[in-house]
Amino acid sequence: MKTPAETSPYDALVPDELELPQLPRAPLERADAARNREAILEAAERLLRHEGLSAITMDRLAGEAGVGKGTLFRRFGDRANLFHTLLDESERRLQEGFIRGPAPLGPGAPPAARLIAFGHELLELTRERGQLLLAARPPDPGLYFRSAVYVAYRSHINYLLRELEAADPDYLADVLLAALAPDLVLNQLERMTIEDCKAGWQALIERLASPC
Repeated sequence: MKTPAETSPYDALVPDELELPQLPRAPLERADAARNREAILEAAERLLRHEGLSAITMDRLAGEAGVGKGTLFRRFGDRANLFHTLLDESERRLQEGFIRGPAPLGPGAPPAARLIAFGHELLELTRERGQLLLAARPPDPGLYFRSAVYVAYRSHINYLLRELEAADPDYLADVLLAALAPDLVLNQLERMTIEDCKAGWQALIERLASPC
């Protein structure tokens, strides 16, 4: 059995038969473990908000959270695992929105409108937490492309492209996600606004949805 330090959040692969796979749920914890987890995450959020990503070292975080370094390493293993956990709530909220939320992100809107809404939400997430998204990426790109997060997003886009009757939806799903990659979006945000990025995404989807 893997220890937390040996386990990556990107190890969780999604069964192929699920059309819209969901991110794995966190296991139930003892009350003391849950308190430690919340203290660590709250301290990490404070450091991130006030001092930036570079301030979050395991030594500094243990002191800020009032826990031992052993507790911190047992709970999260490494910084990448910690960063992924900080992102977890935002990613679950986005997924919950496109699976069960109100239109246009959720069911009930035309597929093009849903694709536009999904891209806008992911652009906002990247604007707010882009450095975390990059830091949580595993060193092996193959792990990321097989991760629960990527597979869930890709499956959703693929489904909507099929609803649009787009050519080559399997190929286009990866291409569209590449246009929303955090490193690209953060680079774009150095020379344009988030509204510019959203407008570009919308124009791209409208072009795909328009008959030839």
